[in-house]
Amino acid sequence: MNDETEPQVRNEESPTKSRYVVIVDGHEAEMTYSRAGDTLIIIDHTHVPDALRGRRIGEILVRRAVEDARAAGKSIIPLCPFAKAQIARHPEWQDVLPPPKPRNPS
Repeated sequence: MNDETEPQVRNEESPTKSRYVVIVDGHEAEMTYSRAGDTLIIIDHTHVPDALRGRRIGEILVRRAVEDARAAGKSIIPLCPFAKAQIARHPEWQDVLPPPKPRNPS
């Protein structure tokens, strides 16, 4: 992989647990998620092997999930700390977060 080309991201969906996968130089990175109803995706784990660290592979996985959610009109709850941090760093991705719940006055 060079700076001009990004690796191909594959979305493997199943009824219970799904994932986005990237394979680069024989190493597999993944981000797992589940669906909660028809409009919500919960990202629960991101794994990038040491051999791929520093190549923005995790960011590429999160961006793909954001793009897919946006296109499908779905929201994302990023339980995974990495995905949560990536979305926080990219204000242009935050439109896929569910609206905040109103606080109850004390």
